[in-house]
Amino acid sequence: MSNPSDILVIDDEQVIIDAVVKICKLENYTVDAALTVKTAIEKISKNYYSIVVCDIMMPDGDGFQILDQLQNKNIDSALIMMTGYSTVENAVNSLYQGAVDFIPKPFTVDELLSSVFRANKYQEIKKKQEELSRKNIGHSLLYVSCPAKYLRLGYTSWMLQEIDGSVLIGLCDLFLKTIESVKEIEFLSAEEEIAQGVSCVTVKSADDRTHKILSPVSGRIIEVNQNLKLNLNLIEKDPYFEGWIYRVIPNDIGYEIKNLVPYSSDRL
Repeated sequence: MSNPSDILVIDDEQVIIDAVVKICKLENYTVDAALTVKTAIEKISKNYYSIVVCDIMMPDGDGFQILDQLQNKNIDSALIMMTGYSTVENAVNSLYQGAVDFIPKPFTVDELLSSVFRANKYQEIKKKQEELSRKNIGHSLLYVSCPAKYLRLGYTSWMLQEIDGSVLIGLCDLFLKTIESVKEIEFLSAEEEIAQGVSCVTVKSADDRTHKILSPVSGRIIEVNQNLKLNLNLIEKDPYFEGWIYRVIPNDIGYEIKNLVPYSSDRL
């Protein structure tokens, strides 16, 4: 295999491809492109791309075919889905099936670069973990897995249902490792509504990148973690317990849970 580019962008709109190429070049990524699923599959079969950015809906197929292609051929590219609001449920499902992220269309420069940055860090962590495993020290995890009874949305956020029916929401440690450090958190307020797969909190990392966190469930926020507001270090020191973000009354957890991954699958 040759390695002509860092990123493969797949979209049937040339204007989107041009935007991705232009934006990614700002951080010196090299980008290849495909206007159809068929062309993309041919390129993936011949070349290795560390990151694949793919529109979820294409005239000759969809992003799930690209996911299948990568998984069936054991190609370890990190896949980022692009989606319009009307296909958010499909995009959320893509996280369940193995995509590392999805971004909205139209996207901003910051949204795309932040997503690509995290995907690149995800690849670095995965390769380091594989190296530890080859050296028979696989027990030395580079991140902390979700505890028992927790469910996660991709590798970004988690939820835990309490006895009273409310749900706690927080950030997965793997996601925190991809952004490296937390500088600021922009919270929503109690009584605001959130939706699964839609941004519910914004985190700024020490390098001033902005990362929008996708909510694992839909519902109404009834409590914001005041201790976390006072001490942002909690989210990195104890992301699954003291570092939770919101307590939420879920709208339809029975339906949305199908897109969430159980803790037992919390492995790279």
